[in-house]
Amino acid sequence: MKRYFGVIVLIVGIFLAAVMTTRASSARAFEAQRDADFARVQKDYLERVGWLRVNPDEKAYRQELSPFFKAYFEQVGAHHDRYKLSKNYDAYLEELEKRGDKDDRVQDRKAFYEYTRQVFDQMREGKYEPMWTATDKGMRLDVVSADVVKVLDKPQVRLRLALWGAQREERSDGKVKKMVTSASFKTQWKLTDERGRLLGEMSAEDPSMKVDFPERFIAEFPPQMVLGHYDMDLVPNEVKKMEISFQVSSRAASGGDATASYVWKLEVPSEWRLGAGEKWEGAEVTERPEEEIDPAKAARK
Repeated sequence: MKRYFGVIVLIVGIFLAAVMTTRASSARAFEAQRDADFARVQKDYLERVGWLRVNPDEKAYRQELSPFFKAYFEQVGAHHDRYKLSKNYDAYLEELEKRGDKDDRVQDRKAFYEYTRQVFDQMREGKYEPMWTATDKGMRLDVVSADVVKVLDKPQVRLRLALWGAQREERSDGKVKKMVTSASFKTQWKLTDERGRLLGEMSAEDPSMKVDFPERFIAEFPPQMVLGHYDMDLVPNEVKKMEISFQVSSRAASGGDATASYVWKLEVPSEWRLGAGEKWEGAEVTERPEEEIDPAKAARK
């Protein structure tokens, strides 16, 4: 019996190895099938989103938003059901926990996740209703919201933005894949009184909390979007009108450049203004030609 023991052990070992190999192969096939199915969902989204990005009819755009996202997230839900995936959309947080990051940046990473999650939930729950929108050069810019918030105990207007359709490219060094998005912002504010007389100007580059690849935090986030916000100081009480000019430059992997321009003209809400007599902190005084400050005088000339 002993002489056959080694043979039996060998046979059992071969059998176990075959079972483990089969299971590993099945797992890889299952993962490949799952990834291919999710790629199909994203492909369908990208095929349908083109019109939404360029539709010049604002009313039609707003009417199409809810059914568009409903269809996308129904496909996402069906994908999750098919492959028994969690619908908590918190895989990124679980990854952070597993990695056991101890550095100071872990809180920043969580903050970017939460920032992305807020917009994601609005879209998923049919509550994505931008307060202003415009399209140019194949890219659509939405002002998602404009709320007065406290930043370092100072009230500011937070303009939250969502840009659709900036060019991007996946790059790989053979080990790590990275998505590189091209979207550079230049924004200018012109502040005028009720007669159109220029009272002040402000300018900024890229928005804060810029998320140029939201799928990094939530894989199911609608593809090819950029998020961010500007925190704007409250403006002097005499400011009645505001013109915000957004300029977004995006460069394609093929080398082509597109610079989109958007102009939002609005009456300044009372909650965006300082109280009567309050000073505009941090303002710089510059000299301008009289005609540039007061268009009415330029017209008389």
